[in-house]
Amino acid sequence: MMFIGEALIGEAPELAHVDLMIGDKEGPVGQAFATGMTQLSAGHTPLLSVIRPNLPTKPSTLIVPKVTVKNMDQASQIFGPAQAAVAKAIADAVEEGIVPKDQAEDLVVIASVFIHPQAVDYNRIFRYNYGATKLALKRALDNFPSIDTVLEEKDKSSHAIMGFKVSRLWDAPYLQVALDNPNIDAIRNVVKQLPKSDHLILEAGTPLIKRYGVDVITKLREIKPDAFIVADLKTLDTGNLEARMVADATADAIVVSALAPIATLNKAIAEAHKT
Repeated sequence: MMFIGEALIGEAPELAHVDLMIGDKEGPVGQAFATGMTQLSAGHTPLLSVIRPNLPTKPSTLIVPKVTVKNMDQASQIFGPAQAAVAKAIADAVEEGIVPKDQAEDLVVIASVFIHPQAVDYNRIFRYNYGATKLALKRALDNFPSIDTVLEEKDKSSHAIMGFKVSRLWDAPYLQVALDNPNIDAIRNVVKQLPKSDHLILEAGTPLIKRYGVDVITKLREIKPDAFIVADLKTLDTGNLEARMVADATADAIVVSALAPIATLNKAIAEAHKT
């Protein structure tokens, strides 16, 4: 038995991100627990989660720091508020019935804990890691998210740290704006005035690309990082090469001419599926 959970809680720089595994001592999580205890890594030394010295939590929990610990101040944050927070969250989860009490001796937990190097507030470190650990544990045992949720949300959500969303065509209809004018200043002016919308497609037109090359796609991306951008190359041959060129320039799609040989179409599709 192995369950996996994840949770992000709080505000920078003390925000907490916990990745967690829980499972049988005799299973893969138990093996990983034992391995973590015996194979140490500089700056990422695993530690048992204790509520206070000489009182480890149950189920037994191993904390693995995600960020390299470089000094005693950072070590104190891991061995202090973070360690106590994880231990308390695990024990409270048993008390609240999230983890069955009769399985507390048979299960082990591994919690990978993130503490930002600029974190300073012990109170927030404790509270955020407590909440993130308990939520990650509950999600693990609830098998959250379901595959249906993943498939529903994968093209709607954006990663908080990445800062932009990779758009996909999942909810027609769309308005496609053809950017054919081979004047980059005029095109920039047009693109800046377009509203932010999931139903907008930017077409890097053939004249524009012929004049400035596929790198013009990157210039459009700088203005509209979330946009779905189509490169209108009207490809007739070397489908794989041209598909790779526009993908490397951050385009989301390529136009291949309907007059192209079947082999060109197949190569373009195969290359497009790699990105």
